[in-house]
Amino acid sequence: MMAEPSAALSPLLKQATPVLAARGEGVYIYDEDDRRYLDFTAGIGVTSTGHCHPRVVEAAQRQVATLVHGQYTTVMHRPLLQLTERLGGVLPDGLDRLFYVNSGSEAVEAALRLARQATGRQNAIVFQGGFHGRTMAAASLTTSGTKIRAGIGPLMPGVVVLPFPYAYRLGMSEEEATEYALRELDYQLATVSAPKDTAAVFVEPVLGEGGYVPAPAAFLRGLRERADQHGILLVVDEVQTGFGRTGAFWGHEHAGIRPDITIIAKGLASGFPLSGIAAPHELMEKAWPGSQGGTYGGNAVSCAAALATLDVIEDEGLVANAAEMGVRLTRGLAGVAADHDVIGDVRGPGLMVGNEFTAPDGSPDTATATRAHKAAAEKGLLLLTCGPHGNVVRMIPPLIVTADQIDQAVDLWSQAVKEATA
Repeated sequence: MMAEPSAALSPLLKQATPVLAARGEGVYIYDEDDRRYLDFTAGIGVTSTGHCHPRVVEAAQRQVATLVHGQYTTVMHRPLLQLTERLGGVLPDGLDRLFYVNSGSEAVEAALRLARQATGRQNAIVFQGGFHGRTMAAASLTTSGTKIRAGIGPLMPGVVVLPFPYAYRLGMSEEEATEYALRELDYQLATVSAPKDTAAVFVEPVLGEGGYVPAPAAFLRGLRERADQHGILLVVDEVQTGFGRTGAFWGHEHAGIRPDITIIAKGLASGFPLSGIAAPHELMEKAWPGSQGGTYGGNAVSCAAALATLDVIEDEGLVANAAEMGVRLTRGLAGVAADHDVIGDVRGPGLMVGNEFTAPDGSPDTATATRAHKAAAEKGLLLLTCGPHGNVVRMIPPLIVTADQIDQAVDLWSQAVKEATA
């Protein structure tokens, strides 16, 4: 007689919602009882074209039937070449060389490796609240919450953490917060990490796990100026903000800057695992031989899905839709916040919006945020929390979301907040 199966998932893998998904279609997820949920998580910003977009599904199915795995340091395959050419049309000017891996964390590690080898310097500057991944080097760059860093030390040395211009938390205007953060950067370059020891500055255009806090344009421009002044590389982590999420194709476009290295993932392939870094040829060629590679990077099926994703983003005008629907979503959420003092701030560009819950004394109100998040799921609206205290409820619908779906989500959110604060 065979023994009963005893394997199970790690007990540390906690679901954000109670849904057992059976299928997905567009902006919706259906459970095994065929109950429909508005999915405003998009797989943490991944299903940019919605669940199972027909063009993405068709491209992946076609590729599965011809070549699933063409290991890209052994053989080359056409989907990878086509994707590289296609990305050349949307990447920031001059970032004309690409290296592909599977996850955001891997891409961050690749960017750090490139920055250190290209500059001959060892230190990296990051900002409080930034999330760059869970692998060791990426976790060393991450300060969105201690859960990423705790219990695994010593972490990688050479990382300097500086204040992010989080105006709401700092109790400052955006201009004041920007000036403060840039002053602190200048001070640390004079006291902690000499410019000649500093390889790169890593920054998210919008803090993701750190609370959906947009980086002011003046702050990003200030980083660019200092990087140019000191020969430091500016690495922009577009894992969550890229491919139209913020209402521009790249999150850094709002500031009018050009990064030295861009990190890409999530919305690139509509749910298929694919990530990478882009840099200028003269920078990428400074990477040491053998420093870039991997078994699954640039997978043929993922590349085919990414090509279809780029087609859909362009043909359906999804960047413009993200901008337009983002305004509608933010306006609706601001209306809900106006009726509930517990929501202290509503913020974010495009379809990347956070609702921060605070107590009367200004401290984080995690309990109410948790209740509102749970109530929303019960009412059919799937959301996620973020921020170091878990007091920010974030909304990241697929870029195909319509005005009617935005309005429905806002209505469900209003009901959930009312219930959570009753």
